Amino acid sequence: MSSETLCEVSKKLLDLEQRSVIKFLSKEGKKPKAVYGESAPAYCKVKLWSKQFKWGRDSTEDDPHTGRPVEVTSEEIGKFDFADRRM
Repeated sequence: MSSETLCEVSKKLLDLEQRSVIKFLSKEGKKPKAVYGESAPAYCKVKLWSKQFKWGRDSTEDDPHTGRPVEVTSEEIGKFDFADRRM
């Protein structure tokens, strides 16, 4: 079971939608502002993804990240000894 909230899931879907539009428009030689107007994604985000699609990237998904997890599950929280505050 995933511990993602509805807000996180909707943000990921919005990101995927925006990347798909960026991918399509960059192949057509157009800019996302034509579709989104003033609510277009940040310029640096559009520039980054446009460049990646021009270099041959096909996926609109995020690449896997390494390092520590950002979130903690309730099972992991249960392992902590809250009586010892020196952690």
